[in-house]
Amino acid sequence: MTYVSDVAEGAKNLLINCAGLSPEASLVIVSEDPDLGWYDRDITQALATEARNMGITPSLIDVGAPGNDKDPRVAAAMAAHDCTIFLARIGDQDRFAEPVAGKKTIMCYARDGKMLASSYGRANHLAFGQLKQAVNSILLGGEEVRMTCSRGTDISGRISKSDREEPSDVSVRRFPLGVHQPLDASQMSGRVALVNYLTPTGSKVYEPASLKIDDVVFADVKNGVISDFAGEKSIVGKIRDHYKMVSEKFDIRSDNVHSFHAGIHPGCAYSSPAANDPDRWSNTVFTNPRVLHFHTCGEYAPGEICWMVIDHTFSVDGTNLWQQGRLCPEAFEATRQCLEDWPELIPLFANPAQSIGLA
Repeated sequence: MTYVSDVAEGAKNLLINCAGLSPEASLVIVSEDPDLGWYDRDITQALATEARNMGITPSLIDVGAPGNDKDPRVAAAMAAHDCTIFLARIGDQDRFAEPVAGKKTIMCYARDGKMLASSYGRANHLAFGQLKQAVNSILLGGEEVRMTCSRGTDISGRISKSDREEPSDVSVRRFPLGVHQPLDASQMSGRVALVNYLTPTGSKVYEPASLKIDDVVFADVKNGVISDFAGEKSIVGKIRDHYKMVSEKFDIRSDNVHSFHAGIHPGCAYSSPAANDPDRWSNTVFTNPRVLHFHTCGEYAPGEICWMVIDHTFSVDGTNLWQQGRLCPEAFEATRQCLEDWPELIPLFANPAQSIGLA
């Protein structure tokens, strides 16, 4: 295989296996200005080329950085086309996540042609749809979940308030499909080790977007509420100020831990240092199984500030589904069945991507 054939295979995976497009469909591709550093033109060109090869003539819309107001051009294009593919951060914002009757919306997390051509983009989307449902069933079928990490995270509780997500409930399809459904955190208690950065969830825009954490700070959580931060005084002060700034900007509750999910796609690799753009880093690498992602600050999904726990162990009723950052599909019958049904997943899980932008 060559890069050209690999990127074409990734594009077809998105257009056919994820979007389910046929030649009579109308398509608009919304592309963010590559000078902003989040997406390059290779991925737009690859999708447009493969769409044309399918007999679809795509419309193309260029957009800038996301804001907190709806772009009327994009809203009109979504209404006028059968399918919208977002190669732009605005696709992650709630104003574009509202379902439009009879329309399909795809949010793409492959940021460039290289990611699309990798196993992240080429691994069959349908296989990860089955894997997601299997992981959902395992998590929602358990009594208690517990998450730990070597930096001191230890939080557990019941997730019985989580409503089972069905495919028809998801208004925006994600490509690649890299996380299980978000789980309700209102019954979770313990502490979470905050390291590296606080970053946005992608829901709204604020500045500064991220906050560097120079030493471990512990967030103490009681039934889904942050009760305290513990750590070096100056760092804790910066974290409190950051939460205050974001919560006051949007008039939202600052101490809420809304939900969480972990990555399930072993093909997700991130080669740039996280420090180059912590926002881009966190909103891309969260699909890697090494990452556990908490949504905080706001009583709605996905909140506004996220925590990233690295190399977590995540157990369901005492059995590890993730162990030190590796998803363990062999540990449960439902995920073992996925490997039997999709044997191409076996080498992916045997040799998962380890590069996540951190030394």
